[in-house]
Amino acid sequence: MSRAGGRRGGRPSVVAIGGGHGTAVTLKAARRYAGVLTGVVSVADDGGSSGRLRELLNIVALGDLRKCLVAVADEDSALADAFERRYDEGELAGHALGNLILAGLIDATGDLVLGVAEAARLLGARGDVLPATSELVVLKAESGHGTVAVKGTTDIRQVFLVPGDALPPSLAVERIAEADQIVIGPGSLFTSVLAAVAVGGIAEAVASSKAQVVYVCNLHPEVPETEGFDVSDHVAALSRHNVSVDLVLCDSIRGMSIGATGVPVHDVPLTGENALVHSPAKLAQALSGLLA
Repeated sequence: MSRAGGRRGGRPSVVAIGGGHGTAVTLKAARRYAGVLTGVVSVADDGGSSGRLRELLNIVALGDLRKCLVAVADEDSALADAFERRYDEGELAGHALGNLILAGLIDATGDLVLGVAEAARLLGARGDVLPATSELVVLKAESGHGTVAVKGTTDIRQVFLVPGDALPPSLAVERIAEADQIVIGPGSLFTSVLAAVAVGGIAEAVASSKAQVVYVCNLHPEVPETEGFDVSDHVAALSRHNVSVDLVLCDSIRGMSIGATGVPVHDVPLTGENALVHSPAKLAQALSGLLA
């Protein structure tokens, strides 16, 4: 894992913060124009294969880390394809092979960050993937219904992690400080994006950075968590978690209205043949254009 921050070969240093499929798409986009690329990824998921391994092995959720590692892997990597293969029978049913390999590498190295870095090396990754924290954390929400689990909840006001003193790896803070551009999202606003930001020190590092901070908004509301949200509601949720952005990228033609955001909004086409997800190529063009 490289510790070199700042520009490399005249190309910008980019940090993507979030989790799941959304941040994987951002990493696929940013690798097209970034010199130094870093993903800072939520590990708070407690469902599916990640949740089962978490209970069995007492390790953080690995699924979002796996997706982001595959996003920055060598494009010809057979191992990257294997990482996404899921077993459908027997005791391993539902598990992605990459989650099992990650669990083994973390155990072999004795350290989450080192284990993920070794996976990146094996995958020929063009960028670093870092957990938002190495601590076993649970995501909770303050809502109109009290303190609850986040998934399936409406009227969420704030999310937070238990324990509350979980900290990010020092390299994540360094990369944020040295970045030219920080890209937050897209992805599930509360369970992915804000789950990463909620780690103590990350929002503060973003606020202290001189980087351009961009929020990539989802294409559609996510029912029930963000049902009825427009772009301004997303920006307000970030603000409640002490994250201020310089500008927002969105694609309102896909049904997300904008509202009064208080920050500049670049409303441009961001999808390709599949209108349900962001196109890495179009997202790369938009993000690199913002830096230019």
